[in-house]
Amino acid sequence: MGAFFPCLPERRRVTRAVLAIVAAAVIAGPVLTRPAEARGPEAIADVAEQVIDAVVNISTKQSVDIRGGIPQLPPGSPFEKFFEEFFKNKQGQNGENPPVQRRVNSLGSGFIIDPAGYVVTNNHVIADADEVDVILNDGTTMRATIVGRDTKTDLALLKVNPTKPLKAVKFGDSDKLRLGEWVIAIGNPFSLGGTVTAGIVSARNRDIQSGPYDNYIQTDAAINRGNSGGPLFNLNGEVVGVNTAIISPSGGSIGIGFAVPSKTVMPVIEQLREYKEVRRGWLGVRIQQVNAEIADSLNIKPARGALVAGVDEKGPAKPAGIEPGDVIVKFDGQAIKEMRDLPRIVADTPVGKDVTVEVIRKGAPMTVHVKLGRLQDTEKQASLEKKNSAPEEKPVIKKALGLDLANLTDALRKKHKIKDGVNGVLITGVDPNSAAADKHLAAGMVIAEVQQEPVSTATELQSRIETLRKAGKKSVVLLVVSPDGDPTFVALALQ
Repeated sequence: MGAFFPCLPERRRVTRAVLAIVAAAVIAGPVLTRPAEARGPEAIADVAEQVIDAVVNISTKQSVDIRGGIPQLPPGSPFEKFFEEFFKNKQGQNGENPPVQRRVNSLGSGFIIDPAGYVVTNNHVIADADEVDVILNDGTTMRATIVGRDTKTDLALLKVNPTKPLKAVKFGDSDKLRLGEWVIAIGNPFSLGGTVTAGIVSARNRDIQSGPYDNYIQTDAAINRGNSGGPLFNLNGEVVGVNTAIISPSGGSIGIGFAVPSKTVMPVIEQLREYKEVRRGWLGVRIQQVNAEIADSLNIKPARGALVAGVDEKGPAKPAGIEPGDVIVKFDGQAIKEMRDLPRIVADTPVGKDVTVEVIRKGAPMTVHVKLGRLQDTEKQASLEKKNSAPEEKPVIKKALGLDLANLTDALRKKHKIKDGVNGVLITGVDPNSAAADKHLAAGMVIAEVQQEPVSTATELQSRIETLRKAGKKSVVLLVVSPDGDPTFVALALQ
């Protein structure tokens, strides 16, 4: 009995604390003042019942060549463990698997947006599939055709031919979501069939480095393997996102899931339906983030916008007068708070539209007008000519900011394989303990501008740096160009 004694005082303290809380609650009266219909859990069952028939399972079939090893099955396939054990057991004495080809299944989720049979899902759910089936909540299976897909947002549009109108759901406004708001995910986790989970909006505008237009809704509503392509609903039964990705070391939900917001989904799906492809706007600039150092050097307060590091010679920005060093702070009436806002807003703008672009150039605001082009999916490929190395020469003639600098001679251009169109002052060495090294500057790069003014000699560059120091500048912005011509603005401290 003595072993229980140490717990008794603690138990009494807890009891007194609980009584104190209850007494305080009685005195203070009820805490909840919001109407019952605004409280999440009480509405979840009603929403689920309302929309469940519009959520579908997506089943795909794919031929997998397994010669020489265990097949790599699509994510979410229910046969992963089966095939792994089967082929391990079938290995011959030499450790090789028999040459054979198999048909494998993969399961995901989707939702109907039109009673005529249009279904939205993730592109990765149907990627490389030979056959795609849509399975309704009542078990009805229909063969689907792929209307179109978009790899950049990981979205796809399917079409089935139902014998009667299907239950469909509508999109809501993801921009109106608030942190902490209740949301509902419905899908096909681990091939279990229609499953409802609920949680809150944990964050918005998440960039998970999965594509150029990342703007995810983060939620703690359970999203697992097989949920991909399923809808994320608000408490009005509207689709505010498409469940796409999770962070998990095990493949199961740990409360960090991501959905493509409906504001991104809707224009993509509309274009897939109309054109069977996505037609995005194109400005023709290379941009980078305006960090605190660059903002201070360019007298931009607060730090905002997208810094133009380069302009495509054949792009719409060139004839409009946009120049390297400009900071784009507003595009077509929409503020550019940070760099990644610009590609998303430009892409969503109709091709051929005349738009107003507000920029800050050398500290002064100005406005330009651009007729937007169309972004092509083809990637540019650049190759460098192999040239014989130039004779060794002593390149260093000046030092500044932890950099060894030299005038860009023909011999040095050949030695470092610098393109003919790149001009400025050559970096021939970098002090490993300097801020320049921290910013990844390296020998072979060329400094084309200092504080948005071109430089051509090492002496001129060194003189500019000293002038800025004497003027009390804390940092300087350099336009640094790689040997193959890619420009980047770098801010370095002067003091």
